[in-house]
Amino acid sequence: MNKIMPKRIIIIGGGITGLSAAHRLLELQEERGLDLEVLLIEKSGKLGGSISTVKKDGYLIELGPDMFFTKRPWALELSKRLGLESELIETNESMRGTSVLWQKKLLSVPEGFLMLAPSKIIPFLKTSLFSWRGKLRMLLDLFISKKGPGDESLASFVRRRFGEEALERVAQPMIGGIYTADPEKLSIKATMPQFVQMEEKYGSVIRGMLQNKGETPGDSGARYSQFLSFKNGMETLVKTIEERLPSGTVCLNEAVNKITRDEDSWKIQTDKRAIDVSGLIITTPSYHAAFLLQRIDPSLYEDLSSIEYASSAVIVLSYKRKEIAHDLDGFGFVVPNVEHSNLIACSYSSNKFNGRAPDSHVLFRVFVGGALNPDICDLDDEIIIQKVEKELSDILGIKSEPEFTMIQRYPDAMPQYHVGHIAKIEGIVEKVSKLKGLEIAGNAYNGVGIPDSVHSGEQAAVSILNDLF
Repeated sequence: MNKIMPKRIIIIGGGITGLSAAHRLLELQEERGLDLEVLLIEKSGKLGGSISTVKKDGYLIELGPDMFFTKRPWALELSKRLGLESELIETNESMRGTSVLWQKKLLSVPEGFLMLAPSKIIPFLKTSLFSWRGKLRMLLDLFISKKGPGDESLASFVRRRFGEEALERVAQPMIGGIYTADPEKLSIKATMPQFVQMEEKYGSVIRGMLQNKGETPGDSGARYSQFLSFKNGMETLVKTIEERLPSGTVCLNEAVNKITRDEDSWKIQTDKRAIDVSGLIITTPSYHAAFLLQRIDPSLYEDLSSIEYASSAVIVLSYKRKEIAHDLDGFGFVVPNVEHSNLIACSYSSNKFNGRAPDSHVLFRVFVGGALNPDICDLDDEIIIQKVEKELSDILGIKSEPEFTMIQRYPDAMPQYHVGHIAKIEGIVEKVSKLKGLEIAGNAYNGVGIPDSVHSGEQAAVSILNDLF
């Protein structure tokens, strides 16, 4: 009697999405008693994608994401299943708050102001961040009737409800810091749907904020703060998953060059071998997924290729605290595009989490590039660092050279959720569903954060097993 071979599933891409997919497949294999062979192929020499933690001279440095959002619960749930609950740390309560660079000065975002709108009226009225004309225009949100259905840009939504000051001074830099995007193109429904929901339900975003006491829809009510990290950095999550995967699951320094399909089976051609598989999960950027699938479905190739990306870079700088004149209150600051700065934002890493810098020292992470300032990413590392040093010194009153600097580039790494993104993704999902044994996942589709990437990978794992068994 011929032995029944296990179903082989390959995951292309070893970022947090691919790792989450692999881990979930193995969880479900054990739960359901399935006969599976799981391989994860990563073209580089390390796992984790943009997640990268470096320890240096008493510093703990995040070169990629430095925390995750708990109101999107999937990263927290995965951390619990991995037994990492005791490793989680919250942001420093006493330091919470963000500033905006406006006319070369740092002004605090008023208490209760969430991304686009105030949830507390008194701090909003007292702030010097907006003019009185701007404040009155924002309060008109309480009286503007809601718009009919349909997607629109973030800029259009904010102008319509709150006016130009709200867009220029807070919405663009706040959301630009998350998506490194052009607000004139960014889809409000794909990126900030909670504000659309409040408009639809309450007829006013501010009224919705007040009704919900500053909580946007979707609050999990968890006992954790909104943002968490790990004592030893975000790479804790990557390494823990890697350790749980059986020996032989991960294949590093191997690139997938071609995919072909024969009825219900797939063949993967890498730079080292050809592999026949039952199932395939592609977690690479959408433009690479498009390249791999161009022979399979030209229409799917077109859709995946049409998702645009932006490049950015993270510059890390450390200083002695005594050399900085500014009081460094809060977690950092964002920079409106109208300031004509090279900076998108600056995070005070040593304020956000304990253990990120030695005593009497501070650690900054500065973000540059994005859709609104792509040219800076074409410059040499040394020139970018010099520009950042100069601007940061002017803003914060820094009197010395940094103790050290580092730069990490992310070319074509941030997908841009332009107007119409949701409809585009629905079309992609429909086309993929017709190809048995194929799933695509990652931050290009339904969310750019760590929790969204985890969820995307785990959903792909569930879907492909439902497809194959």
